[in-house]
Amino acid sequence: MADAAALSGEDKEEDGGKKAATAETLGFYERTDGRRAREKRRNLSDLSLFRFIGAELTRGYFLEHNEAKYKERRERVYTCLRIPRELEKLMFFGFFLCLDAFLYVFTLLPLRVLLAFIRFITLPCCGLSDGRLLQPAQVCDIFKGVILVICYFMMHYVDYSMMYHLIRGQSVIKLYIIYNMLEVADRLFSSFGQDILDALYWTATEPKERKRAHLGVIPHFFMAVLYVFLHAILILVQATTLNVAFNSHNKSLLTIMMSNNFVEIKGSVFKKFEKNNLFQMSNSDIKERFTNYVLLLIVCLRNMEQFSWNPDHLWVLFPDVCMVIASEIAVDVVKHAFITKFNDITADVYSEYRASLAFELVSSRQKNAYTDYSDSVSRRMGFIPLPLAVLLIRVVTSSVKVQGVLAYACVVLFYFGLITLKVLNSIVLLGKSCQYVKEAKMEDKLFQSPPTATPGKPPRKAPNKSKTNQGVPTDDAQSTSVTSQPSRQNSTAPLLVQSNPDQFLTTPDGDEKDITQDGTELKNSSANKDLLEIDRFTICGNRID
Repeated sequence: MADAAALSGEDKEEDGGKKAATAETLGFYERTDGRRAREKRRNLSDLSLFRFIGAELTRGYFLEHNEAKYKERRERVYTCLRIPRELEKLMFFGFFLCLDAFLYVFTLLPLRVLLAFIRFITLPCCGLSDGRLLQPAQVCDIFKGVILVICYFMMHYVDYSMMYHLIRGQSVIKLYIIYNMLEVADRLFSSFGQDILDALYWTATEPKERKRAHLGVIPHFFMAVLYVFLHAILILVQATTLNVAFNSHNKSLLTIMMSNNFVEIKGSVFKKFEKNNLFQMSNSDIKERFTNYVLLLIVCLRNMEQFSWNPDHLWVLFPDVCMVIASEIAVDVVKHAFITKFNDITADVYSEYRASLAFELVSSRQKNAYTDYSDSVSRRMGFIPLPLAVLLIRVVTSSVKVQGVLAYACVVLFYFGLITLKVLNSIVLLGKSCQYVKEAKMEDKLFQSPPTATPGKPPRKAPNKSKTNQGVPTDDAQSTSVTSQPSRQNSTAPLLVQSNPDQFLTTPDGDEKDITQDGTELKNSSANKDLLEIDRFTICGNRID
C-alpha cells in the first residue's frame, strides 16, 4: 500500500510538472505573439510618407556592377562628339576633290584639246606612234571639248527670264514638289549619264578591226550631247527654283526647301547601315554640298546682275546663303552622328573613306592609269562636271559683259588665275593624298599587278609576297612617275592595281588562303565589297543611298 501511494504521488508530481511546463510554454507563445503584434503595429505606424521619402533620398546603387554597359555608352557619346570633326575633314577633302575635277574643265581641258588638235594637224610631219592617230586620252579630251562647246551654244536657245517668271507664278506647294522631283531626276541623270559618257569614250578608243566599226561612235556622241544638254537644263531649273525662293517676300519657300533637308534625317537614321552604305552616303553628301555651292553662286550672279552689280545687295543675300549652308552642315552632322550610333560604327571609318578617295587620286596619276581623275570622281561620287560647267559658263557669259581691250585683258588674267588655282589645288591634294595613303598603309597596293579575269568570273586573288617586301616598291615601280604621260601597254599586266572585292578593309593583312570553289568566291565577293570599288550607284545591302 505504501508503494502504491508513493507511485501515485510521483505520478501526481509528474503530471503537475507537465502542466507547469505546458503553462510556461503557452505563456512564452503568448508573450511572443504579443511582441510580434506590437512590432507589427509599430512597423505599420512607421510606414509613413516621410519614411518613404527618406528611403528614396538615401537609397544607393553601384554602377561598377555593370561596368561594361556604361563604358559602351560613354564610348558612344565620345563617338558622337567626334563625328562632326571627322565628317567635316572628309567633306573638306572631298570638296576640293570635286573642285579639282570642276576646275579641270575650265583650265587644263582647253589646253589639252588644243595640244591634241596641234598633234592632229602636224601628223604628216611627225608620223604615227603606236599605229594611232591620237592617244586614247587625247581622243577623250577632244570629245569632252566638243560636247562642251555644242551644249554651250544649245543653251543660248533656253530663255532664263521666261523660265524664272514661269516658276515664280506657281504656288509654294507646287514649287516644293517640283524641287523634290528635280533632286530625284538629278540623281537618275547622274547615274545614267556617266555610263553614257564612258560608253562614248570606250567606243571611240577601243581597237577596231573594220573601218565600218568607227561609225558606232556617232550615235554615242549624239546621245552624250543630248544627255549633257538635258542635265544642264535640269540644273538650271533647280537654280531658278532656288532663286525664286531667295527673292520671295515672306521666305516661306526657302524655309520649306530647307526643312526638306531635315526630312532626309528621318529617312536615313532609322535604317540599318554598313560601312559600304555609309561610304556611299558620304560621297553623295560631298557631291550634294558642292553642287549646292555652285547653285548658290549662280543665284548670286543672277541677282547681282539684276541689281546692276550693287555690292549692297550682296549683303542682303548673305544671310540667306549662310542659312542654307548652315542647315546643310547641321543635317549632315546629325544624320551621320545617329547613323554611326545606331549601327555601332566608329568615327575612324571616315579616315578609311578619306584614304580610299586619296588612293583614287594617286592611282589616276600613275603612268599606267586606266582612267582620268575627273572620270573617277564622277563614278565614285556621282558628280559629273560637264553639265554644271556648261550651265556656269552660260550664266557667267550672260551676266558679265566683256567690252574693250581692258576687259579682255582682265578675262585673260582671270583665266591664268584659274590655272594657278587648279595647279596649286592639285599639288596640295596630291601631297595630302600620298600622306593619307601612307597612313592607311595602302602604298603597296599601288604597285601590285592586278589579277587576270575572264568574262563572267570574278578575278582571282594574287598570292601575297613575303612580309619583308610589303610596302617596298621594285625598281620598275620606283621608276613609275605620277606625272608622266601614259603609254600603250603590251600583253604585260599594268602596274596599277584594280579593285579587288576581298582586298581592302575586308580581310586582314598577311597570308591569304586559296579559294578553290567559284561559288564560295562569288558569295564572299558579294558579301564583302571593297571600298575601292564602291561608287555612288553601287547597290550595297539592297539599297542605293
